[in-house]
Amino acid sequence: MLKVRTLALGALMVVGVAGVSAAQSTTTPRTRADSGAYHRGREMGARRAGGREGFGRDLNLTEAQKTQIKAIRQKYQPQNAALRTQAKPYMEAARAARQKGDTATARTNMEKVRQIMQGGQTYRNQENAEIRAILTPDQQAKWDAHQKAAADHRGKGWAGKGKK
Repeated sequence: MLKVRTLALGALMVVGVAGVSAAQSTTTPRTRADSGAYHRGREMGARRAGGREGFGRDLNLTEAQKTQIKAIRQKYQPQNAALRTQAKPYMEAARAARQKGDTATARTNMEKVRQIMQGGQTYRNQENAEIRAILTPDQQAKWDAHQKAAADHRGKGWAGKGKK
């Protein structure tokens, strides 16, 4: 019985010491929300014309406009999903090839993904035109700036990665 009490007391002391030392730590552990990839993803969402993070916020959309945009996005969602489904096997093959170090196969598969995604450009242009049509002239100017920034970013491709 004395051994059990001693072990239990020892375990409590270890947990207590660990808790105190963690509380005295000068740095906080990085969480997923603190990682750079998370923030880069949010920035990209905000920069993209259709990104959910900054899209409505800096355009100052009315509730009616938000509802209309949501309906437009839902209208084109099946086509977007079909494109992603069609491109997914090539994307997975490119990822697997990259992990194996086979850059030639990875590039070939990524080119197939690009071709598939470019096939949907026509209806994406229609979607963007419908959204732009419900915006005020001031909002349209901001929308056009978003579109140009997104096109510039896409134009950089892999060569622009990591450069400011």
